[in-house]
Amino acid sequence: METTLIILKPDAVQRGLMGAIVGRFEAKGLQIVGAKLMKISPDMAATHYAAHKERPFYTGLVNFMTSAPVLVLALRGIGAIDISRKMIGATFGSKAEPGTIRGDYGVSNAFNLIHGSDSPEAAAKELDLFFNDGEILDDKRAIEPWIYDYSSGDPE
Repeated sequence: METTLIILKPDAVQRGLMGAIVGRFEAKGLQIVGAKLMKISPDMAATHYAAHKERPFYTGLVNFMTSAPVLVLALRGIGAIDISRKMIGATFGSKAEPGTIRGDYGVSNAFNLIHGSDSPEAAAKELDLFFNDGEILDDKRAIEPWIYDYSSGDPE
């Protein structure tokens, strides 16, 4: 099992897409183990996007991410990082395949609705930035045996 960070960006929240997007992750079988609606501070955005500091779009990105509330999620499942990134789709909505979140809900090349961690290392760092101790749960779901095959003793 791995846990990944997902951020529904200001455009997704303002457009009323939270339920539709969260529902897709739940329907896929990923478990929501943390969630918070928040406004990202400029300092938090600067930390989160530090790798892009020298890029021309950095200031606009920080301004966008701090402009309105976001929904921050911790999702857990086997292969959660790769699964969620496939569900999210290509970076730009205009190029994302239909059936992906960005492909179904986005057309902008600037506002791309959602962020997902791209590696286990990034997920650990990002989850630590957005969630405090105790805010990510470790509860087992009653439906777990209907999501994964446990016949060998471990989930498949």
